[in-house]
Amino acid sequence: MPIPDFQTFMLPVLKAGADGEVRTTHVAGQVADAFGLSDEEKCQLLPSGKQRIVDNRVHWARTFLAKAGLVQATKRGHYKATELGLQILSQNPARIDNKFLDQFPGFREFRYGNSPESPEIVAVAGADEDQTPDEIMRSAFKQVEAALRGEILSRILAGPPSLFEQVVVKLLLAMGYGGSVDDAGRVLGKSGDNGVDGVIDQDALGLDRVYVQAKRYRPGNNVGAGEIRDFFGSLDHFKASKGLFVTTSSFSPSARDTAERLSKRIVLIDGEQLAQLMMRYNVGCRVEDTLYLKKIDEDFFLE
Repeated sequence: MPIPDFQTFMLPVLKAGADGEVRTTHVAGQVADAFGLSDEEKCQLLPSGKQRIVDNRVHWARTFLAKAGLVQATKRGHYKATELGLQILSQNPARIDNKFLDQFPGFREFRYGNSPESPEIVAVAGADEDQTPDEIMRSAFKQVEAALRGEILSRILAGPPSLFEQVVVKLLLAMGYGGSVDDAGRVLGKSGDNGVDGVIDQDALGLDRVYVQAKRYRPGNNVGAGEIRDFFGSLDHFKASKGLFVTTSSFSPSARDTAERLSKRIVLIDGEQLAQLMMRYNVGCRVEDTLYLKKIDEDFFLE
């Protein structure tokens, strides 16, 4: 079964603290068992790889309950139900969620600020109400990245052919290959290049080189096996042992299979990978803003 959203965890988390102080991580295990989660589901991590999804959702359920005044922190990693929380449990609610918690002033102030018309926590367009705030943020970040990847490829396709060649050279330089633009791209854009669009020196003396083929194709016009074999022949001409084939589109299954079977090492980079690498190494894009996701320093508040 899918891991329940954090709002579904709210009622069990409140019940767990009804008899006194409990450890949040212990509650997470109890809740996971109560919902019949498999060992694999219990171990699923957030995209950051630093926290289990179950622990994260129980944490946010506890946080929202605390903002409503239904639970309170007792010491590091522990909490218990408040008198108000016990009063709510005595009413045997079928479910506690954000809509339920909206009846409490503390929660409304936390969620909306001074007035519902000016919310402190701004919902991401299209975001799932069941997601935790940091899940919403990560989801929005993925949307921004996906849009940027598409924009990068669109700009490359709209520009002159020489732009794509410059992009490939600058990207490889940013990744640590070659010493300068002149050294890395001296063959790019020249006629009679014997099927090779660029040469990247992996060392200052040019003793180890990577030969590059760049194909600026539109989506759907995929690179086929024949073009891989042609590039292989070009590598033979230069007595090269390895090459890099970059395209703005993609590679057919037969092209990928051919590259795997040939005796020379040929690395394939399609449009999606190209855009991702450009974003990673800040080629054709730049950092507009930096957001820091912080959490409480439990050690600071130790008695």
